[in-house]
Amino acid sequence: MEKKIIQIDVLQQLKRKTRVAAYARVSSAKDAMLHSLSAQVSYYNKYISSHDDWEFVGIYADEGISGTKEDRDEFQRMLNDCRLGKIDLILTKAISRFARNTMTMLETVRELKSLNVDVFFEEQNLHSISSDGEMVLTLLASVAQEEARNVSENQKWRIRKDFEKGLIWGGSNTYGYRIINKKMVLVPDEAKLVKRIFKLYIGGLGFQKISKILNEEGVPTMRAKRWNKQSLQQIIANINYTGDLLLQKTYHENYLTKKKRINNGELDQFFVENDHEAIITRDEYYTALEIRRKRVEYFKLDNFKVRTYPLTGFVKCGNCGKSYNHKKTRYTEKWSCTIYQNFGKTECDAKSVPDSELTRITLEVLNIKELDRNLIEDKLEFIEVLKNNKLLYHLKDGQTVERVWNDISRRDSWTEEMKKEARRKSLALMRKEE
Repeated sequence: MEKKIIQIDVLQQLKRKTRVAAYARVSSAKDAMLHSLSAQVSYYNKYISSHDDWEFVGIYADEGISGTKEDRDEFQRMLNDCRLGKIDLILTKAISRFARNTMTMLETVRELKSLNVDVFFEEQNLHSISSDGEMVLTLLASVAQEEARNVSENQKWRIRKDFEKGLIWGGSNTYGYRIINKKMVLVPDEAKLVKRIFKLYIGGLGFQKISKILNEEGVPTMRAKRWNKQSLQQIIANINYTGDLLLQKTYHENYLTKKKRINNGELDQFFVENDHEAIITRDEYYTALEIRRKRVEYFKLDNFKVRTYPLTGFVKCGNCGKSYNHKKTRYTEKWSCTIYQNFGKTECDAKSVPDSELTRITLEVLNIKELDRNLIEDKLEFIEVLKNNKLLYHLKDGQTVERVWNDISRRDSWTEEMKKEARRKSLALMRKEE
């Protein structure tokens, strides 16, 4: 039989469209810059869509972020999409838009090249994946980085000159003042509250109590949802309320990272007396600072340490979802919602659970003899405190167990140690009166 050979022609491969994305960035959040960013996004949308052999992937755009930073959200999202094989080509306006840090530029381009992703820099008319791309990019990126350094140095010079004149540079508005034309202008209604906060603090109330009062009254804050310890600390520590001004309290680490640091003497500071209208006296300010210092020292004492308990971190509020903390008072030990403790019933009206009841029920549900942290971790996910004195135990094996705890009167909650201490104080008082 004669051998017969039949040639099978190669199937014609359909050419896949090039998947194209664009990256745009502006280094300032000012209106003019944001308009520029909007124009870039619009341009790339039209440009990519006009090519029949291109498939539009998307536009990645960062607002108000320096090109020296590596943690740009959209930039990182674009790189991740490249790693997932979603992009073949990235369009960008210029090297300085892509990155001003030479190391960041080279590392990124090399990684993209290993993923077979090309970057086209329009201003330089350069493809990163070309044979001479990396050499040219190294040179141009170095120039861009040096330009960033020069801009930073010029900016520092202008800032220092303003500081020497006693003028504010940048900065954010403070509760009680607004910065207008580099000067602090008083806001009367807010100024009244600042005076009140200092008066309450000097009068003996702590940050937690003051924040609770303000939140219950519905007093608005400037930035946060509610008043808290941190916002009040910032007010008490702010010398600007005396009418004096301290400039260069912070500085940026360098022009590459742009990380903000507290100025602890690394750079000169400038103190301007009687710069603007005062809200409090200097005596009030320094009195509050001294109270704060003494309280900080008190809480640092060895006999005042934050204690943890076997159930710490396991008890959750079924009302607001926050944790319950152990709280020991003169008469009782109980577990209370942290939101209730800090902000009162207006934010969360969850009841406190007596420690003795929580201990009793936990031992019963977990079938253990003592509250051993290791045993608890093996058996328990968390305890949810619900309405109507209910505790819902979420166990590691997937089961849930519901129990009801009993209210305990103050008298019943007294331990033998508490009773002994009360008798001792009563006898001491009687002897003093005699």
